[in-house]
Amino acid sequence: MKEQYGWIPKIPKTMSTQHPDNVHTPFFTENIELTGEDEVKEAYYIYSHLGCTEQMWDCEGKEVDNYVVKKLLSRYSEFFKEHHLGRDLFLTLRVPNPDIERTEAKILLETLGSIPRSYDVASHCYGDDLAPIFEVILPMTTSFASIDNIYQYYCDFVVGQQHKRLGGRDITIADWIGAFHPDKINVIPLFEDKDGILNADSILKRYFQDKELTYQRVFFARSDPAVNYGQIGAVLLNKIGLWRLHLLTEETGIPVYPIIGAGSAPFRGNLRPDTVERVTDEYAGAYTFTIQSAFKYDTNLEEAKNAIRYLEEREIKPAREIDDTYAISLIDRYAEGYQKQIQSLAPLINRVAAYIPSRRKRKLHVGLFGYSRNMGGVSLPRAITVTAALYSIGIPPEILGLDALSDKDRDFVMDQYKYITNDLSDAGRFLNQESPYFPVELKSVLPDWIDIEPDQEHLILSEQIEKAVTSCQINSVQDKIIQAAAIRKFLG
Repeated sequence: MKEQYGWIPKIPKTMSTQHPDNVHTPFFTENIELTGEDEVKEAYYIYSHLGCTEQMWDCEGKEVDNYVVKKLLSRYSEFFKEHHLGRDLFLTLRVPNPDIERTEAKILLETLGSIPRSYDVASHCYGDDLAPIFEVILPMTTSFASIDNIYQYYCDFVVGQQHKRLGGRDITIADWIGAFHPDKINVIPLFEDKDGILNADSILKRYFQDKELTYQRVFFARSDPAVNYGQIGAVLLNKIGLWRLHLLTEETGIPVYPIIGAGSAPFRGNLRPDTVERVTDEYAGAYTFTIQSAFKYDTNLEEAKNAIRYLEEREIKPAREIDDTYAISLIDRYAEGYQKQIQSLAPLINRVAAYIPSRRKRKLHVGLFGYSRNMGGVSLPRAITVTAALYSIGIPPEILGLDALSDKDRDFVMDQYKYITNDLSDAGRFLNQESPYFPVELKSVLPDWIDIEPDQEHLILSEQIEKAVTSCQINSVQDKIIQAAAIRKFLG
């Protein structure tokens, strides 16, 4: 059998995810909320119609479907005969982090245990030894041990169990039910907070020490850092992380392939079909970008396909050097101002959040900075809901905290964050400066950053939503939230 660490497979440049940031539901389901069976159809759709080469399969916070490989290969056999799962197309499992999600911890073991069974299904289908699943994503990674535990558990207890003997006799488990493959798996750490992103290179350097790796993929969150540290903080953190991974590759000789978890809202990455060129330029050094639900279902199909084709065919630009000492001190100053403003908005955010429609029929996985998120003694929902709530009342979160930056800070940001004025202008279209909740301290600094040209239809809707929620006239709130989101082409 071909060793998974003895070769570098095709590394996908787009990863479809199940993030529920979409306004419209896809054509292949009658459900407003996608179910587990709908997500099997979705995986086929993104491969066959959109041209994504990878689907992230979320095993957190829902009933785990450990038979997704069998369902794909049996239901869409003609397609997968021509497009080999594990060679041409990829399915990557996002597993629970047992250090954080204690009630979901044993789902991790079930999920890892399903990998050899998926291998047997694919081996029977294709007649070869390529594993259809050989990578898993670990969310909320904070240490070397959290990655290594998964790697070692798979080697020692999933694959290793095949050598155990039954009842003291000569027969082993492998003799009894067949050998277990693949022999090893890749673990992709997902770093979601400031400490994780800033320490990613040192964590990985330790992880590399006792393994013969030919490559390593690393996932940087973009949405959670934005909610925690503000728009500029999230972008600068990602850029520091990308540069440090570049240096790690140079030092160790092990190629590192970064993934950026970008959504359609500017606050969550601003990755849409019409922005792919500038976003990939902004995050130079990133190899893979996530294709979230709004990208897939709230845009024209041909535009989405063409944009994904661009992402898959582009050349990867090297990461850009950044003065991380100054950048980190700036992030701290900026985040402090941002957090004060979002804390003051938290009660309204939570009231509006009750009317944000759900798009996936499952419990969302938990996130860092509170389970639910806690900031300065107030709780906030997940990033998509926070973003949707603020946009719905005409206060795009991208503008928060800008007043905390000095002139020197602003010059640094303008130099390092190439397309900040584009991102702020995209967000500014949905700003209502006359809202009673608009932070007054921003009025004097916003003109230094952007020319605001509000979308009048969205402006009217945001005023109606804000007034309806604050006065408890709730009958049409969700309809108006959806109408406003349709104008933006993303929910949150």
